[in-house]
Amino acid sequence: MEFVLEPWHWFVLGILLMLSELALPAFAALWFGIGAIMVGVLYWMFPMMGFTTQIVTWIILSVLCTLLWFKFIKPLSIDKTKAGLSREATIGQVGMVIQIHLQHDLITVRFPMPVLGSDEWNCRTLAPVHVGDRVRVVEISGNDLVVKPHNPNNENI
Repeated sequence: MEFVLEPWHWFVLGILLMLSELALPAFAALWFGIGAIMVGVLYWMFPMMGFTTQIVTWIILSVLCTLLWFKFIKPLSIDKTKAGLSREATIGQVGMVIQIHLQHDLITVRFPMPVLGSDEWNCRTLAPVHVGDRVRVVEISGNDLVVKPHNPNNENI
């Protein structure tokens, strides 16, 4: 008795490969599972596909899915926050003062992109500022950011 692949074999293989992704940290088995399910669909639509054609199609579709992931989908999931980055990545960030006259001479600054995981920070200032002024981070002191007024024409001021 000869073993004959059926379309449901490809579906089961695909689901097993995708479920194995729960245990594997590589994030590669998912694409081979999707390729297997796609071969199952193609084999169901075209039952005259031979075994070699099925295997070659599975390899091509799996590699294609993997390449598409790295080329188009993965770049969309890049974390654009500054969370977890070093002190040097935070120094120089520019934000806008949204509140002044807080207790302990703090001001509230909103940054266009999250800085160290938050887009609003209570900051200490080196010079008087007003609501709406742009300020630049010059130091990190404990849990506070130290800022000074931002002058886009002269960065050293």
